[in-house]
Amino acid sequence: MQWPPAVAIRDVGPRDGLQNEEPVPVAARVRLIDALSGTGLRRIEAVSFVRAEAIPPMAGSDEVMAAIARRPGVVYSALVPNTKGAERALAAGADEIELVVSASETHNRKNVRRSVAESLISAGELVDLAHGASVPVEAIVSTAFGCPYEGDVAPERVAQLAGHLLDAGCDRLSFGDTTGMASPRRVHDLLDALERAGLTADRVGLHFHDTRGTALANVLAGLERGVTYYDASIGGLGGCPYAPGASGNAVTEDLVHMLTDMGIETGIDLDAMLDCARLAREIVGRDLPSALLHAGPRSRRYDA
Repeated sequence: MQWPPAVAIRDVGPRDGLQNEEPVPVAARVRLIDALSGTGLRRIEAVSFVRAEAIPPMAGSDEVMAAIARRPGVVYSALVPNTKGAERALAAGADEIELVVSASETHNRKNVRRSVAESLISAGELVDLAHGASVPVEAIVSTAFGCPYEGDVAPERVAQLAGHLLDAGCDRLSFGDTTGMASPRRVHDLLDALERAGLTADRVGLHFHDTRGTALANVLAGLERGVTYYDASIGGLGGCPYAPGASGNAVTEDLVHMLTDMGIETGIDLDAMLDCARLAREIVGRDLPSALLHAGPRSRRYDA
């Protein structure tokens, strides 16, 4: 098997991860982002600009963005639900804006309180706003592999939605396994549908959850198809407030460990990432699903 020589990883722990925890102080969020910035990561999902009453752990995102020690070459992105959120993100200095649209109607209404059609109309306005400030926009298609309310989602529906988002002017696309329902077969099915629609692997990002233990297997399926852009979360933090049971993202340090052993370059210092995982564990005050936090990297030696 000829693997890609390098992979880009975005850590989503400060946003996707912490949004599912009890609120932590702004200073702790800043501390985690700054630590992640020193690992070699080039992309960090730092915050989201949503109503504080909807997602209390993301209150104070303006303060977080103002306090982080920005490293040259690191992109600090912000997820937004609408143009109002985008305005706040731009004012806070986000390097990239992420808009989210669900592939399933029910999840989209629960997640952003509007229909898929309304989200697509808003996408064009949001892209125009961001591009006017010379800020790129990534569209995240959530529930791309299945919905906790509607069940299976047809890959063709996801591909059609992706086409609409590209028509709206989005600069990149990522496809989220919001509920951990993906398997390698479903990854191939979606990539087949995207390819038929003209969206090649080099324009695709993948975001897996490990709810059912398939995240790394799904990454391997993506690698087989040439996908080189993945989201993961420090310590395995994460989930979705509007997807019951969808706990746990792909674990950043576990993913880096696997890719490094496969000879695939990530640019990330694994020891520094493990230090971040320990910090994340300290911040949330509980054990995390990270395999490396428990077993250590494969180079660990034990006394007989």
